[in-house]
Amino acid sequence: MILLGVDPGFSVTGYSILKKEENKTIILDYGYLKMSSKKELSERTGIFYSFFKEKIETYKVTDLALETSFLGKNAQTFLKLGYLRGILYLLSNQNNLKIYEFAPREVKNSVTGFGGASKDQVALMILAMFPKLSQFGQIEKQDVTDAIAISICGVWKYNQNELLKKL
Repeated sequence: MILLGVDPGFSVTGYSILKKEENKTIILDYGYLKMSSKKELSERTGIFYSFFKEKIETYKVTDLALETSFLGKNAQTFLKLGYLRGILYLLSNQNNLKIYEFAPREVKNSVTGFGGASKDQVALMILAMFPKLSQFGQIEKQDVTDAIAISICGVWKYNQNELLKKL
């Protein structure tokens, strides 16, 4: 199982790709896609599509994990995030990926034990779980650690489903 976790955003989108092999999980890739707000919406959605299409094909991704959106103060932002989620759903369909979705509080609770945890607390737990991340250099964006947390939730959900199949 190779899982792509995505924390979508129109300015910065964090991602991580985890591989589950036997009893361990390894990080194959992580980072972020940064898009200029000066570019047209149609161009940014094209960049987003191409970027994640390449990641899925390069790493032979089998599963996708996303955080559900929530309507904050800005309905336009919520709507635009829907475009990105739609692209990920399209890519999932085109590549026969299984999708896992998690509420933000569910991700925070799973990783830190507290659904109201801050981004800093999530980042600290991710670095504690994957201490070798520090050898790859500084993670500059919390979107990346959020994406890794989403990926971890996806792996755990996959493990849970596999266990239920055996019962």
